[in-house]
Formats: sequence, C-alpha cells, structure tokens
Amino acid sequence: MAHNEATFSPLNIAILTVSDTRTLETDTSGQVLVDSATEAGHHVADRRLQPDDIYRIRAVVSDWIARPEVQVVLITGGTGFTGRDSTPEAITPLLDKMVDGFGELFRHVSWEEIGTSTLQSRALAGLANRTLVVCMPGSTGACRTAWGRILKEQLDSRTRPCNFVQHLAIDPSMDPTCGSRS
Repeated sequence: MAHNEATFSPLNIAILTVSDTRTLETDTSGQVLVDSATEAGHHVADRRLQPDDIYRIRAVVSDWIARPEVQVVLITGGTGFTGRDSTPEAITPLLDKMVDGFGELFRHVSWEEIGTSTLQSRALAGLANRTLVVCMPGSTGACRTAWGRILKEQLDSRTRPCNFVQHLAIDPSMDPTCGSRS
C-alpha cells in the first residue's frame, strides 16, 4: 500500500449482520468487522443484527445513509443464493452509484482461499448519499478477506493513488479528484 504524508482520517462505520440465526454473542463475522475497524483507527458508529428481510434491511441501511455522521456501512450476510438471502436486493435500489470493482476484486482474492465457490458470492458495494455501502458474505473468513485485502486500504485516507475516503461526506477540504481523468 502506497501512502503519502497525509494524516489518517478516522471514519464512522456502521456494521449490520444479516442473519436469521445469529445473536450479537454468536456473531463472529460482525465482530471481526468491529475489531478490524477499531484496530485500524476507525469508530464504530452503530452495530445491529437484522433478520434476512428485504424491507427491514433496507430500513436500517436507509437510516444510516441518511445520517451525516455515518460514512461507511458494512453489511455481512445474505449475499448467497439460498431462498432467504436478500441483501443485494435490499441494498441495490438505495445506491446512487455501484462500485463494480468491489465485487469483482472480492471474488478474485477469494478464489485463492475457496476456489470456484467464490462464484456463489454476490458481494457488492456502492455509494449512497456519499456513504460507502459494502455487502459481503456472512462467513468470518469472507469478512477477514474483504477487510484485509480491500477495505483496510480503501478506507485509509493515506492510500494512494486513491481511496474511498475522498468520495465520502466528511471533510470538504479533501481532494475529490481521484479517478478523474483530465
């Protein structure tokens, strides 16, 4: 990871676990995200567990993306193909822009760990109201992979040539030009 001399900007991250069976005590995936975000210097603004229901998921995430103090929403669970997996269907209508590369990169790096089973991940990300929303599988390993191989760097304001922090609603003095071609 290439860093410049900029100062680290901690983000406020909300974490949602989508599960019909877990409790906060048994939610190892959500806890991995809490621990990883905290260790990286970010703040956990909220954490919830929600059964796999499109409208209830959408209601929680809609509330978070409307709150100016939340810059990132991390969602674990509900991205598979079972009958109850509905996180992508709940979240996609809320997004202003898709971050197509997240799902592509997640499946690419997951290939090294789980082989062709990565095809069954419907991981996705996008921007909504200048809030990054990331949906990843519910396994603890998938959350470690997503954080360690993608999110840790992209949520670090010092990562160059670009990172997601520049696109989030936090500090208007940050350079928003990453990704633009003059």
